[in-house]
Amino acid sequence: MTTPHHPAGHTPVPGNPYSHNAGGGGEAAYAPAPGGHAPSAYAGPAPAAGQASPPCRACGARIAVNFKVRAHMGILIMMKFEHLDGPFCRACGIAVVRQMTFRTLFLGWWGPLSLVILNPFTLVWNLTAYLKYSKLPPSAPLPGRAHLDTGPPVLRRPLSYVALIPLAWAIWVVTQIVTHEM
Repeated sequence: MTTPHHPAGHTPVPGNPYSHNAGGGGEAAYAPAPGGHAPSAYAGPAPAAGQASPPCRACGARIAVNFKVRAHMGILIMMKFEHLDGPFCRACGIAVVRQMTFRTLFLGWWGPLSLVILNPFTLVWNLTAYLKYSKLPPSAPLPGRAHLDTGPPVLRRPLSYVALIPLAWAIWVVTQIVTHEM
């Protein structure tokens, strides 16, 4: 019998409520293998709305909140929207917000509509998500599972400052329009 290959050395989590059966389709939930990294794939759909206190979908912690985190990428006339629904605990929620906000800051400004409307909206949405997750008390993950790696804060990641290039260009364009009309 061969063992199926799982991404980045992760192994399926037995008894995970978000894992799918063989016929269910979708992504399986992964926990870090010994010596492995935090999960990079997130498990299946969020639980039903009627469930009282859903566990964190990444680590299984009991104290979690269900809130959507967004990312936006704009490339000239093409755009890509991503979102990841909770529930997430404090540590996993902050990790997801940091990763998706970083991606938005790095790749989101490169289209005209993205520069003016969509990227700022996404950043404000993620700030709201960050505030929601940071108000939660710390909680322990289920045995055998780990919180997602939060990594450094967004503004300590050098590529986050790539966003200054299109912002500087937009400010220059606006000032040129205003000064040449006078």
